[in-house]
Amino acid sequence: MQRARRPREKARVTIKDVAARAGVSAMTVSNVFNGTGKFSRETRERVMAAIAALGYVPSSAARRLVGAAPARVGLLYAGVDSMFIHAVLAAAAVASAERGLQLITRKAGSPGEALEVARSLQRSGADALLLLPPFDTVLSGSPGFAALGLAAASIATAAPLPDMITVRIDNRAASHAVTARLAAKGRRRIAVIAGPQDHSDSAERLEGCRQALAAHGLPLPDELVIEGRFTFESGLAATERLLALPEPPDAIVAANDDMAAGALWVAHRRGLSLPRDLAVAGFDDTLLATRVWPPLTTVRQPIDRMTGRALDLLLEALRQPPGTTAPADVLEAYDLVERASA
Repeated sequence: MQRARRPREKARVTIKDVAARAGVSAMTVSNVFNGTGKFSRETRERVMAAIAALGYVPSSAARRLVGAAPARVGLLYAGVDSMFIHAVLAAAAVASAERGLQLITRKAGSPGEALEVARSLQRSGADALLLLPPFDTVLSGSPGFAALGLAAASIATAAPLPDMITVRIDNRAASHAVTARLAAKGRRRIAVIAGPQDHSDSAERLEGCRQALAAHGLPLPDELVIEGRFTFESGLAATERLLALPEPPDAIVAANDDMAAGALWVAHRRGLSLPRDLAVAGFDDTLLATRVWPPLTTVRQPIDRMTGRALDLLLEALRQPPGTTAPADVLEAYDLVERASA
C-alpha cells in the first residue's frame, strides 16, 4: 500500500505578491490595508480581491515599515510546570517592554505542535519568534519553519543552529562543574535525575555528569540515571526510586531546580539528614533554589541577560534583509552557586 504524500509547505504570500496580482505598488497595498494615503475605490477593490484570493496575512514587520505598529515577538513555550519557564516568561515580558516590543505568548503541548503554534503566532502578527528547547531543534531546518520567513532566536539551547539566533550557556561544562564539585567533596555514588532527552540542553547536562564522574573514576550505572520531566513531581518519583535501591546514592544531581526540590522533599520525608546523608544539587538557580531547605547548590543560568540579548539580536535581524547575515551564537557565562544542600 502506498503511503499518502505529505502536502508541500506553501510559500508565505508577501505584500509584493499582492501588489503584482492587483497591478499596484507594495506601498499602495500597505495604504489600502492600513487605510492611509490616497487611492481610488477601484484600486481598493482590486487590492482587497488580491488579498482574499492569495490569503495574504500582513506581518507586523510590514506594518512597521509604514509606522503602523511596533515589533511583535512571539514566545513559544512548553508549559508552566517549571520555575525556569516562569522566569523566562517574566524576563521576556520585562525585556520586551524595555525595548518597546509587543510580546505574544503561546503554549505548545508537545514538540509536534510547534509548527502549528508558530503559525498561530504569525497569524497574530508576530514577525519574530523566541523559542525554548525542544521547539528550537524541532523547527530548525524544517521546510515549515523556513516557509514562515520569520526571524527566530533560541535561548538555553545546547548548540548553535543554522537558521536561528542562539543565546546559551555551555550546558555540558556547567553540569560537569557541579558534578565534579560533589565528587571532590567525597561523594562516591552520585545519581542523576536527567531532563527529557528530547531537549538538547538535557542531553548535554547528562553528558557533562557522565564525563565528570569518569574523570573522578566513578561509575554511573543505569540504575542511577532516571529521566524526569523538569517537574517537581517527576523529581519526587525519581528520588523515591533511587532511595529504594539496595545501595542508594549519597548524592543526586538534578537537571533543574524543580526536580532537585522534589529530591529534597523525599529525603526529608524519609528522615534523612541533608546534606550528611544525601547531597542534592540543581540547575538554573531560579527563585525556588533559595525557597527550599536546605537552600540548593545549583548552576546559575543568567536568564534575564540571555533573554534580553536574544531580543536585541532579533531586533538587529529585523532591520536587515532576510538571509543577509548568519545567525549569531552567543555563549553566556554560568556560575556554580554553592549552598547548604550539598
